[in-house]
Amino acid sequence: MKKYLNIALAYALAAMAGGVFYREFTKFNHFSGVTVLGKVHTHLFLLGMLVYLLVALYAAHNDLGMLRSFRAFLWCYNIGVVLTAAMMVVRGVSQVLGTGLSAAASASISGIAGVGHILTGAGILLLLLSLKKLEKN
Repeated sequence: MKKYLNIALAYALAAMAGGVFYREFTKFNHFSGVTVLGKVHTHLFLLGMLVYLLVALYAAHNDLGMLRSFRAFLWCYNIGVVLTAAMMVVRGVSQVLGTGLSAAASASISGIAGVGHILTGAGILLLLLSLKKLEKN
């Protein structure tokens, strides 16, 4: 359980850093429009901290670590969330700076973010399968 609470704490700290970065970076660059940077904060809080708080609660009464699907969830989900958040930061910074991205660069950012979303979704499915397996036992 302690491991999952530590992961939740790491995501909470990253979410707070993302919120501060969004606020200060847009203020420093005199940007007042809408940017993807504003959503990094909430994505990390909800997909990172909240999910791992729920996992920690469930792990308090069950041995999730014994399940292969749960171990796969840990890798898949974390890589997916981090990849998605990182691409949101890259896209948001380019929006704030007004950087004209080539079609290939824009497609690359979208594609990598898409892979992050796919991994996050697969991670959620792996978590649900893990919880379902525990209930069978």
